[in-house]
Amino acid sequence: MKVIITGKNIEVTEALKGTVESKISKLDKYFNEGAEARATLAVEKERQIIEVTIPINGSILRAEEATADMYKSIDKVVDKLLGQLRKHKTKMEKNKLKNYETIRFENIPLYEYTDEDRFEPKIVKTKKFALKPMNQEEAVLQMELIGHNFFVFGNADTDEVNVVYKRKDGNYGLIEPEFD
Repeated sequence: MKVIITGKNIEVTEALKGTVESKISKLDKYFNEGAEARATLAVEKERQIIEVTIPINGSILRAEEATADMYKSIDKVVDKLLGQLRKHKTKMEKNKLKNYETIRFENIPLYEYTDEDRFEPKIVKTKKFALKPMNQEEAVLQMELIGHNFFVFGNADTDEVNVVYKRKDGNYGLIEPEFD
């Protein structure tokens, strides 16, 4: 697996790079050749953060961990990714979907559900509302006014449906659709 490592507010030393590559390469056996992982290391005040994303057949496997020690964060994020792979395999088998080209399911152990995990989330409510065309700044204002952490709106500039959301760092993000 190819691992691309970047840093934000941190110098990625050879030791860090080697640790990230060796830990993430433990996931190699779960992916076919050509899989690519992107790891972003960051430091925010006392928090040592790692975020790893791995594209899999149009979906993205993503995990983020933050601790006071970067090496602990790296260990935790790999454990989290492994847990996500197990759950993903179990759901795929339950839904009889086996046409994933990127993941090698035969190497992923089955996820053992606990009583707490047995709850299967489902869509319990559907909302419909009229989209008023507006710009991004107006959408952020509307989101703040209703007290939500995201807001769906019709972008007046692009005539597409977009989503603005509040990020953990206090800034805002914009999701724009891109169709293949």
